[in-house]
Amino acid sequence: MCEAGGCGAPTAGRSGPRPGRPWAAADEPGYEYGSRRYLLLCGLGGMLSCGLTHTAIVPLDLVKCRMQVDPGKYSGILSGFGVTLRDDGLRGLARGWAPTFLGYSLQGLFKFGLYEVFKIHYAERLGPERAYAWRTGLYLAASASAEFFADVALAPMEAVKVRIQTQPGFARTLRAAAPRMYGEEGLRAFYKGVAPLWLRQIPYTMMKFACFERTVEALYTYVVPKPQSQCSKAEQLAVTFVAGYIAGVFCAVVSHPADSVVSVLNKEKGSTAFGVLRRLGFWGVWKGLFARIIMIGTLTALQWFIYDSVKVYFKLPRPPVPQPPESLKEQK
Repeated sequence: MCEAGGCGAPTAGRSGPRPGRPWAAADEPGYEYGSRRYLLLCGLGGMLSCGLTHTAIVPLDLVKCRMQVDPGKYSGILSGFGVTLRDDGLRGLARGWAPTFLGYSLQGLFKFGLYEVFKIHYAERLGPERAYAWRTGLYLAASASAEFFADVALAPMEAVKVRIQTQPGFARTLRAAAPRMYGEEGLRAFYKGVAPLWLRQIPYTMMKFACFERTVEALYTYVVPKPQSQCSKAEQLAVTFVAGYIAGVFCAVVSHPADSVVSVLNKEKGSTAFGVLRRLGFWGVWKGLFARIIMIGTLTALQWFIYDSVKVYFKLPRPPVPQPPESLKEQK
């Protein structure tokens, strides 16, 4: 029984793989692969994985954002924590936790839930042979499609979070910040950052899912000393965590410049993405990268671990490492 990682998923109560899902394992108990309940539980796993992990690292995220928007005052991670503690006290490190939890829970619902939807849809459109041969492209397309909608859900709370964390004296809570932002700028205050969010999050998510899927495949092929089917649930979840951390490092690098723009954009009323980018310059957009690598690496690893754990708990169909369909094997 396969428990972690991989690109497809088995279908409960069927013998052999379903069309368009050449790597699916057969006859696993649980919810039917691709059913509404299956997809909703995947969305629940995404909500928990993103909402809980992003909320847990709010202090590091707060310092990272302040390093991006005020590098003179917050020159490094340790000094940034020191300045924050001196100015705001211990409670100041949790500033912005409420919009973080709400925003990233919604994002996780759409990110993981729709990833499964689009992955199934694109695999069926491609057919077994091309779905296997082009599986990296399938992961990239499915994750990009899902993240487009996930960012629309995230944008309002992300704007509130950054304003609370980086604009001194503006507001300390979600209840105070959101009405003030709406009163000053209307709905634009909550969605002016959605385009930079797409620039940040879509490459990030494409890397997150595609790198994770292929890293899991590589670990079982070249590193793990026994077949995946012989690994325990704990061993397979450990592989999930390692693959998630590796994917997270790459995610942090490809998405950091856009993250810097989003932080400054949401801090400043009336600013534009291109204006912020010109002002920051090439080196300015890389401020806080080390903090973000630590944050995103840990975050991504924990997200995949929680997401796979939810699948294990609900006995959702679990995919093995992808294998070529019989038609491709016969051609060799």
